[in-house]
Amino acid sequence: MLAQQKQQIIDLFNDALQPIVLDSGLQPAVTLERPRDPSHGDIACNIAMQLAKPLKKNPRELAQTLVAAVLANRAGANLIASADIAGPGFINLRLTDAAKQEVVKAVLREGAEFGKSTSGAGKKVMVEFVSANPTGPLHVGHGRQGALGDAMSALFQAQGYAVTREFYYNDAGVQIATLANSVQARGRGLKPGDADWPESAYNGDYIAEIAQDFLAKKTVAASNGAPVTASGDIDDLESIRPFAVTYLRREQDLDLQAFGVKFDNYYLESSLYQDGKVNAAVEALIAAGKTYELDGALWLRTTDYGDDKDRVMKKSDGTYTYFVPDVAYHIVKWQRGFGQAINVQGSDHHGTIARVRAGLQAADVGIPQGYPDYVLHKMVTVMKGGEEVKISKRAGSYVTLRDLIEWSAGDAVDENGNQDLVRGRDAVRFFLISRKADTEFVFDVDQALAQSDENPVYNVQYAHARICSILRQWTGSEAVLNTVDLTPLTAPREALLMAKLAAYPDMLQHALDELGPHQVAFYLRDLAGELHSYYNAERTLVDDEALKMARLALMVATRQVLRNGLALIGVSAPERM
Repeated sequence: MLAQQKQQIIDLFNDALQPIVLDSGLQPAVTLERPRDPSHGDIACNIAMQLAKPLKKNPRELAQTLVAAVLANRAGANLIASADIAGPGFINLRLTDAAKQEVVKAVLREGAEFGKSTSGAGKKVMVEFVSANPTGPLHVGHGRQGALGDAMSALFQAQGYAVTREFYYNDAGVQIATLANSVQARGRGLKPGDADWPESAYNGDYIAEIAQDFLAKKTVAASNGAPVTASGDIDDLESIRPFAVTYLRREQDLDLQAFGVKFDNYYLESSLYQDGKVNAAVEALIAAGKTYELDGALWLRTTDYGDDKDRVMKKSDGTYTYFVPDVAYHIVKWQRGFGQAINVQGSDHHGTIARVRAGLQAADVGIPQGYPDYVLHKMVTVMKGGEEVKISKRAGSYVTLRDLIEWSAGDAVDENGNQDLVRGRDAVRFFLISRKADTEFVFDVDQALAQSDENPVYNVQYAHARICSILRQWTGSEAVLNTVDLTPLTAPREALLMAKLAAYPDMLQHALDELGPHQVAFYLRDLAGELHSYYNAERTLVDDEALKMARLALMVATRQVLRNGLALIGVSAPERM
């Protein structure tokens, strides 16, 4: 049901309710739902059950009064075909064929804009995701963040928000020192397993690659950063550190490029120290009276804000704990005008939520409670050949995002004869948002390679390609379909397919409200299923010219919605498979 139709039906109910609630002081809010079982009708409303008790009326009798008034209203003559009452007072409505067919006209008219709205116009939102430490290649968990964060950003954009995708680099602290020491050890000819190899060092082959290029005095550059040229002096840790960080930032850029994810801004943790933002945040907390000193350390009274215990801000050695720069960073987000900020992170960050939010409230700079929002995801188990894969040779201890893309591409090649990484990217992106973020996920590479209905992304893309095949057989001009007579579209399968198309805008809004881009993948799978069922039940290119043209219009509308949904989650819509 389209938004305009939904509002028309709500208006019909409000007109019917007006004489009933006139002297009651009630201001009922009519809500409409789609019945889970299509046999119950197209629209369900429980307003009679809501009002029965305060009005002291029998709910079924009240429902009968409302139905009679709604059906008698001439404004709904072309919209509602029939109505009945179920159970204790549920009102089920069936739309007219003409009303169901309106969605085809809307999709053909709006094209790529179908489903979008301007509800978020004038609002700014930041979605921060991936934010990997520049100490190694991106792993599969970063891939899940990339798929979730990018799709979530697209959902906000579809509703008119001004969206900034931001990558936050933790380029300060112990991990970066460990990276520099690891590269230095490799540059001196040591390797994992040697007696003098540092116990905390990173063991992946990529460390050897960095050391080799450092000794060769190469120059590297990454997004939003100046080029860095290696000195070649393996004893100079101050030269190794920026080279190694930039080298890995560049590697992560390439991984994200292969994954089809682009960021609007990159923010460095080190800049928070250089620009005095961390010190300013600490001073604000001290000035607000929310800190105290104990055992040579500076503590924050996070228990005042629901934390289970107070937290150390500055250790006795003078260094800050990891959540302090996070507080400073989110103060900066707020100051940059982002009234809503969403962090997509692994579930291992759960403990930081209370601390960061407590710090933001304690700083007393006008940030509302509950800022920022968090979407925490559980990690991914990778299966290949029926066995769990845990180690990548290059990374040393985990499966990289690049591994997953290449494995999921299989032996497919592009027009240049190279491995078709688009196929791998499509599978990985679709799979990684196909479950709710806080659920465990098993990525089965063999399933991603399967060209059958067992592979959900293949099934959805095949639905799009199947429609393209029908249109190639027709060979007519799609432009004429915008004005065809749709009245022949009355078959049960056609009604189900049109109902699914009409559900797309509401699905987008609901997915945004729930910060759940997985709902887009669910919807696409359902829409593809309806298309395949329709294809098996009804021929499109029939002899009856009017019926053929109407069905072609339905096919083009379905193709458009499939294309819109796939684009939103960063997956291609191939015309041939």
